[in-house]
Amino acid sequence: MSEVLNIEKIGQIRGNVISEISKLRSKDEISNLRIKYLGRKGIVSKLLRSIHEIPIDQRKIFGQKLNILKEELELLFEEKSNEGFNEFDQFNKEKSLQDISLPGRKGIIGNLHPTSKVVREICKAFTPMGFQIVEGPEIELDKYNFELLNIPKDHPSRDMFDTFWVDWKNDKDEYPLLMRTHTSPMQARVMEGSIPPIRVLVPGKVFRYEATDASHEWHFFQVEGLAVDKGITFADLKGTVYEFARAIFGSERKIRFRCDYFPFVEPGVDVSIDCFICEGGGCRVCSKTGWIEIMGAGMVHPKVLSSVGYDPEIYSGFAFGMGVERIAMLKYGIEDIRLFYSNDLRFLKQF
Repeated sequence: MSEVLNIEKIGQIRGNVISEISKLRSKDEISNLRIKYLGRKGIVSKLLRSIHEIPIDQRKIFGQKLNILKEELELLFEEKSNEGFNEFDQFNKEKSLQDISLPGRKGIIGNLHPTSKVVREICKAFTPMGFQIVEGPEIELDKYNFELLNIPKDHPSRDMFDTFWVDWKNDKDEYPLLMRTHTSPMQARVMEGSIPPIRVLVPGKVFRYEATDASHEWHFFQVEGLAVDKGITFADLKGTVYEFARAIFGSERKIRFRCDYFPFVEPGVDVSIDCFICEGGGCRVCSKTGWIEIMGAGMVHPKVLSSVGYDPEIYSGFAFGMGVERIAMLKYGIEDIRLFYSNDLRFLKQF
């Protein structure tokens, strides 16, 4: 190799790159051309690796020229990349068969889950009556889930709750942990940290160790309500429930209260509405009774008030709880609770 030949070769490479780069129409083409000249096996890289074949007295000049060329090419490729390309011009120049004047595909817009919708409707029904929305932990202490709600250890009423216990070993904890079986623990938590009057609504997920079928799930949503003040009576509970039922199911609904047992209220009642399918005549939805149960309720048990430091001679209150999915099933005519969490878009898109 002679020095003149080397310099001419470098100038030829520069001219070729300038000519080729002016014809590029996309960033991919720029990348490919850069690899061709400056990549690990590119033309310039090969020349740099061949310097040892040049006579010693010519290596310095040849190396300097190559390094200058490499810097110039890097700058050219960077400037070309920063120019940007008009995709419409590119389509036109390539005579693309795509018709870019067609309207774009409509984006998919998600909806609220039916459970979320019903939770919002329930909260909307109670907030005008002075109830505040609060939430609680899904992993709960036995103390709040059972004991402060008048459900002591080994009490038969615990059989009503099939429970997921949390494997947590801590010698300092007097009370074991579990996945809460109802939202009622927030009754005790709210009363412990508050002074009456209290009106709270507690929506949230609960967990039961149950066999799954058309009317039972191992996890579902509940809404718990609590009101505590001086002079609260059963009439206040009835009025509140009447307003709720009519807001959710219609102003013509009839309400029925029947005695029932819940450990943390006394007296306890189940609340039913007349069947809006058969208007009380009896059908499959209401099991031929003409009534549909929507919640359990009652006056807060004096022991529950005492356990959080309230004097039951001064304060009284009422509480109620309902399954959100059950309300949704009644409202929308859904026959299987498993549909809520099967992730079937054919079902979910209806809401």
